[in-house]
Amino acid sequence: MAVVVDVMRAFTVAAWVFARGAERIVLAGSLDEALALKAAHPGWVALKDGPRAPGFDLVNSPALVRSADLGGRTVVQKTTAGTVGALAVREASLVLCAGFVVAEATAGVLRARGSDGVTFVVTGEDGRAEEDLACAQYIARRAAGAEVDPAGFLGRAGGSRAAGELAQGVREGAHPDDVALCLELDRFPFAMAASVEEGSLMVLRPYAVPSPAGGAPL
Repeated sequence: MAVVVDVMRAFTVAAWVFARGAERIVLAGSLDEALALKAAHPGWVALKDGPRAPGFDLVNSPALVRSADLGGRTVVQKTTAGTVGALAVREASLVLCAGFVVAEATAGVLRARGSDGVTFVVTGEDGRAEEDLACAQYIARRAAGAEVDPAGFLGRAGGSRAAGELAQGVREGAHPDDVALCLELDRFPFAMAASVEEGSLMVLRPYAVPSPAGGAPL
């Protein structure tokens, strides 16, 4: 099993995409692939990092996504780190994509399935992003059943380089509310699992925390 962590902002955005009604997210390997998928499926919505660009409908900002009407839609997402990390572990038995907003649900899936043998993939800054490390460590401890005070982990994320750049407006395609939204612990009750569908598409869907009888995608 693999847990791919991107707090700021890919998988916070993905959770908001589902909260706004999207059915699924297709993780694209490149901008060209994202545009080609949208061209082949005109009803799909394309989302990318950075500033708005022709052919893309949304940018990778939770604050800018939270008002979008995505009911029943397929969203194609391409980001610098998060989607790359998920695609890199596509052969894992279960791929969970996570940020603080789905931390407890993600930990719940790991507890239910047995958290031994889990690989955490920290995507930001080539595996050194403090916000992603903090989130991965928090989820790992919760998956092990430990009672954890989240304040220190959220504090580390809030003091990270990514948070500073977002707050200072260094990154294009951002909103002043993005950092706060990325630090909303357990904002959503679902986890997010990616798997290969339709032959080659890596598709992310909401995933219910398994009950004692077993769990399944929502």
